Amino acid sequence: MSTIIPVIMTEEGPTPTSADALRNALVNGVAQTNPGYTANLPGSLIEDIASTDVGALTMLEQGRVDQINSVTPYGANAAVLAQQGLMLGLPKGTKSNASVYVIISGPVGRVIPPGFIVSDGSHQYTLTQGGVVESSGSTTQLYAVATTYGTWPIPENSVTTIISSVPSGVTLTVTNPNAGVAPTSDESVANYRARILQAQTVVGAGTVAMLKARLNAVAGVQPRLVSVRSVTGGWEVICGGGDAQAIGLAIFESILDLSTIKSSATAANNVSVTLADGSDTYTFDFVNPPQQAVTVAITWNTGITGFTKSAQVNSLGAVGVQNYINSITVGQPINLNAMSASFEQAVSGAIALSDITSLSFAVTINGSTAAPTAGTQAIPSDPESYFYANATDITSTQG
Repeated sequence: MSTIIPVIMTEEGPTPTSADALRNALVNGVAQTNPGYTANLPGSLIEDIASTDVGALTMLEQGRVDQINSVTPYGANAAVLAQQGLMLGLPKGTKSNASVYVIISGPVGRVIPPGFIVSDGSHQYTLTQGGVVESSGSTTQLYAVATTYGTWPIPENSVTTIISSVPSGVTLTVTNPNAGVAPTSDESVANYRARILQAQTVVGAGTVAMLKARLNAVAGVQPRLVSVRSVTGGWEVICGGGDAQAIGLAIFESILDLSTIKSSATAANNVSVTLADGSDTYTFDFVNPPQQAVTVAITWNTGITGFTKSAQVNSLGAVGVQNYINSITVGQPINLNAMSASFEQAVSGAIALSDITSLSFAVTINGSTAAPTAGTQAIPSDPESYFYANATDITSTQG
């Protein structure tokens, strides 16, 4: 006998099938293989068995509903929770098991994926996050966690075995320059549940927010030099600072469709990256933003007779304006209103805003006089470039 009892889903989740529906399904199923069967005779043994079976089916149905409801970090049992963690790349114990930082060397551009396994000959360790072989021929230090809980020493240079398979012809080596860290107490189910809930709140892959977060996490990348521009046919990724291969990996792991990554029309701004992931190779460009040299001549005055802090105002004001120029995000304009505010805030300890009677700026960009766009206080920037000023590029004069 084969009878399918459907799952009834409502806005509140699965609803248990009623006892009447279960009885009807049972009786109809038996009748299909037993012609003349009836369970409607009161007081009969057949009716008694049917009623008992309906009670058992009701318990099984409630168990099915409870199992479906448990497929959530809030209610999952330990076994289901562990499966959810694996799907998120968060195996239990990554916060408590023994751990070690390793460096993997090999061909430049070789992607080392999360879950890559290395060993010290006795125990195995899994990388919790991936990496890439950078221009130096090695990855940065990658965090690896023991796959089982226990206490044992992990001396430096003891993790030297690659366990995960690599493509034919590719040679990778691994070592740990420092000793590993002993485990803490085994991770509780409650702590593991909280980590899975937190992991499910992160920004999804394929979004600009995810890409910017990954780029800003690359060592050496300056946050103000990160921008993702919408251009014809896709996105132009601008990123200044950091290793090119590491930047490429951040793009590779954040973008669902690499064909949407577009190059700059100015070839000199493009940085080409080639990454090898398994047996597949991917080549694409990102934009290294050029620097735009800025000078600013500040002229200010006060109505205070015999003012004695002019030198202090000049010094503080120049630093404030320089800091403002060097904080502008790539592609964004110089805003004279914001520059005025930076000057006034910087000199507030020497002179009150109400005592500054005039304030003006003469700006040059790459040696050419720059003026605001008509009707605005914004001096535009090249969309792929960033502003920079040395201390000597900013002068301040009371006049």
